[in-house]
This record gives sequence, structure tokens and C-alpha cells, in this order.
Amino acid sequence: MDSQSEELLAHIIRNTRIAALGTLRDEAPFVSMVTFIAAEDFSAFYLHVSRLAQHTMDMAKDKRVSLLIAEADDGRADPLTLARVSIRGSVDLLHNDEPAYTSVKNKYLEHFPESEPLFNLPGFEIWCIKPKGGRFVAGFGQAYNLTREALQEVSQLKT
Repeated sequence: MDSQSEELLAHIIRNTRIAALGTLRDEAPFVSMVTFIAAEDFSAFYLHVSRLAQHTMDMAKDKRVSLLIAEADDGRADPLTLARVSIRGSVDLLHNDEPAYTSVKNKYLEHFPESEPLFNLPGFEIWCIKPKGGRFVAGFGQAYNLTREALQEVSQLKT
């Protein structure tokens, strides 16, 4: 991957606020929109979701998930040239008594301060996606397979 594509990937992960979350529901794909934050080194992606949501119930049953993070549609003639990254991985609940919980919560509130009341409700939880790999499309003819290690290398770039 060239340096311009690496910078674009880091920028999209750091500056996009929503993603499409793919789960398995009744042995079929199910996709929903979620807010997310990424760990500084892109080793994890965190979601703060309601226990009542279908995607949360799906994650509790099957840890295999995917996350699609894409550039915002800017009205260009060919929207398929928008950059996007698909990340596949496994998900686990981050319990509020775990050491990382408070720092993840604080970082989440930095990005989404309006979500603070939700942290006081018993039905909202933080889930952690650990990437196994993925695919980054930087534009037409620019597609790259990603490993967990490649994501962590790209995280070192300051965008």
C-alpha cells in the first residue's frame, strides 16, 4: 500500500463517526448502523450499544462480526470511488469492572458527549471488536488486503 493510501485509511478510521456493523441473525447476515471509536493503535474498535438492539443480541450469540467504515458521500459522479474499509473480527463485551472500561468510556464520551446519559442506563454496554483482517478500498483500482498488523502500522501515521 502506498503512503497516500495509508494516510487515507488512518484518516477514515480516526474521523468517521458511524459504521455499518455486520452480525449473523438466524444464520443470515444482518447489518445495522452504529457509532464507534478506535483504539489509538487500531487494535480494537469499540461500540456502545443497547442490550435490546438486535445486533447486540446477535453479538451475544455469535462473536463473528464485521465493520464497514466509509468516507462520507460527497456527491461525486461515481460513489464507488469513495474510500472504505471492511474489518472482520470477533467481539466481546467489555465489562465495567475491567481496567480498560473507564478509559474507553472516557474516550467514547470525548467523541460522543451527548451519549453520557446512556452510560447511566442499565441496558447499554461497550463491546470490543478485535480485528482479524479486512479490506481497504482507497479508490478505483486501489484495493488492499489488511492484516491486524497492517492496521496497527497505519495507526502510527498522524493525520
